[in-house]
Amino acid sequence: MNDYLVKAYAFDGMVRIYGAATTNLVEQARIYQGTWPAATAALGRTLTASVIMGAMYKGDISLTVRIDGNGPIGGIVVTANAVGEVRGYVGNPEVHASTDSGKLAVGYVVGKDGFMNVTKDLKIRDIFTSSSALQTGEIGDDFAYYFVMSEQIPSSVGLGVLVNDDNSVLAAGGFILQLMPGALGKPLLVDKIEANIKAMKPVSELIRNGYTPEMIIEEITQGDHTIVETMPVKYACDCGREKFARGLKSLGKKELDEMIMDGKTIETVCHFCNKKYQFSLDDLKQLSLESQSVDQENPKNDEKDQEHDN
Repeated sequence: MNDYLVKAYAFDGMVRIYGAATTNLVEQARIYQGTWPAATAALGRTLTASVIMGAMYKGDISLTVRIDGNGPIGGIVVTANAVGEVRGYVGNPEVHASTDSGKLAVGYVVGKDGFMNVTKDLKIRDIFTSSSALQTGEIGDDFAYYFVMSEQIPSSVGLGVLVNDDNSVLAAGGFILQLMPGALGKPLLVDKIEANIKAMKPVSELIRNGYTPEMIIEEITQGDHTIVETMPVKYACDCGREKFARGLKSLGKKELDEMIMDGKTIETVCHFCNKKYQFSLDDLKQLSLESQSVDQENPKNDEKDQEHDN
């Protein structure tokens, strides 16, 4: 099955639901990051929720989700946009733990003491960040709590990742259901939705059994919905040599000259895809010259630096 997500409205428009199949993109993330099973599940759940969250917006937007718990995984960072592209990494990919029943212990490796921070860049206003405390570290519960506390939207979030014996990803996907304002005064509707979700098998098992995002939504609504959008999703890293060159140049001439004095080639590594970019001494000298030109064009920056040094 190709990775994609579906958006639908249900129960006379009182609920919106996103369903997604993300097996391939989570596997791509696992390959890039070299994650062990529990870390794969934690990262995969975050990637799935984030790519759905990005699809809630339009235009040239981006969002970054940071999950910082007290577990051995050491944190999760994921970025997504509105066109179905997502990427991410974990602080410590070589982490694995399972429960007594044999399930991946995602809550343990993430840790429940900490915060989820979501930074949104809508390209039309200042970047802003909102946060909420982690509830379980299981990711789904933490996203649901974030939506309620930070965006005041009652939500249900189901996320799942199954891993093969060889550590590859067998199945991954999820859904996010959100109540529209009109649904809040209809307790019978809310009870019905909760009963339908409770009766479902875990999302990862549904995906493994061949369920599509449309079929997952069907399970939740029992057919009372209308699909309004379908979008392909994928793991996509936008790193490149020019981007790293700009990053080095932003360090300023002084620091670049110190690197040149060391006489060593600089190697930069992308956190998201582990691709490496090398910069020779000649490259660094050129970046130093370009950095000097920028400083000369902006003398006020030099004055501020001098004031700071004093």
